Amino acid sequence: MTLKIGDIAPEFTLPTEVEQQKLTLSHLRGKKVVLYFYPKDQTPGCTKEACDFRDRFAEFKTQGVEILGVSKDNANNHHRFKSKYALPFTLLVDSDANVCEAYGVINKKSLFSKTFLGIQRSTFLINEQGIVTGIWRKVRVPGHVEQLLHEIQSSHKN
Repeated sequence: MTLKIGDIAPEFTLPTEVEQQKLTLSHLRGKKVVLYFYPKDQTPGCTKEACDFRDRFAEFKTQGVEILGVSKDNANNHHRFKSKYALPFTLLVDSDANVCEAYGVINKKSLFSKTFLGIQRSTFLINEQGIVTGIWRKVRVPGHVEQLLHEIQSSHKN
């Protein structure tokens, strides 16, 4: 079953980049959440995307939005990535890809004629009640963060 706008966001508890710390999605009720899935720390597209979120972080905060990045990387890799690029938001460890599967972001990919399962760059906007209000799949990094901000600011006016 594919997740769609209007569905309740699948619940999860995942480790963060901080040792021994976990985050539970339902604990963020009352806030909007940008949940973005990305393939791998320290790769060019993922670094650009994370830095775009970092550079516009204050604008998300003024809209009451929490940003969460999710990949299969471990906490040590996340910690290094976050430190190196001064990322002001939480990175979550989905090492077994259960959350990735719940959100439908594991897809076949190919690289150098080899096919494998990997994370498709995707973003979900979740409202204060835990309902999915926006879905972006096969995200192209340039302009994506601006598009999200525009969507969030437009929804505030309605």
